[in-house]
Amino acid sequence: MGKSLPPLTWFRAFEAAARNLSFTAAAEEIGLTQSAVSQQVKSLEVRLRVALFIRQARGLSLTDDGRRLLPQVAAALDSLAAATDPFDVGTPENFLTVATSVSMAQWVIAPYLPDFSKRHPDIHLRIQSATWPDDFHSAQADVEIRFGSQKQAGRNAALLTPNRLIALKSPALTGDIEDLPLIEAVGTSGGWKAWAEIHGGEYRPEFFVDSYGMALNLAVQGNGVALVSELLADHAIRTNQLVRAHAASIPGKEGYYLSIGEASLPAVLFRDWLLEQLSI
Repeated sequence: MGKSLPPLTWFRAFEAAARNLSFTAAAEEIGLTQSAVSQQVKSLEVRLRVALFIRQARGLSLTDDGRRLLPQVAAALDSLAAATDPFDVGTPENFLTVATSVSMAQWVIAPYLPDFSKRHPDIHLRIQSATWPDDFHSAQADVEIRFGSQKQAGRNAALLTPNRLIALKSPALTGDIEDLPLIEAVGTSGGWKAWAEIHGGEYRPEFFVDSYGMALNLAVQGNGVALVSELLADHAIRTNQLVRAHAASIPGKEGYYLSIGEASLPAVLFRDWLLEQLSI
């Protein structure tokens, strides 16, 4: 078995930082946070057991090991780019790439997609799953729907509404919210603890998942009550897959933000269509 290599992303972070002599500039170039670039470079240094940079108050400088490694990494990345060039045939005029989370694609876009295809049969749609900033950077999408804060989404991104959290359960699941198992979507600021702070009571989740979409899936199957984005749950409620377990709601501290490439007519058409579906 061959020797395992460090992840490609570590080399890409190192090459960008070495070329710019700045973690901040490298982060802007490859679509990561400054701390993520710094951590990936540090991981590469630990793996190689050498220091690649001298970290100074005014910036970075390469060590002898860093200068020795840089040309080889740059050449390898250039070789990979050259190897993929023959497969890049360009983007058709009516080819639309949408980058978003699996939850958004499954629970918001997919249910209404036949209507979009009927209206715009000449637009070829590709949906790519994306969660982290690097995912969106790699996708190079015409339409992006990011989950997080306004700062994370960017100034040109528009918040999709409604943006509240509601408690949902399967119609087949009987009992009050206080007596049923609770499903928690971790990684968000709003949850059952926030619900209790606003509405009182004590709520201890029994199931923990990593997305609102997974929480919805568990709730549909009758596993308990999910506290999820009202935006994401709209179609499930309309089709009676889920019902409100409680009439109250709480504000969502994060949300889904939509941004598009204004120069792309298919992107404009998709945005207008999606906003229409959400307003019905």
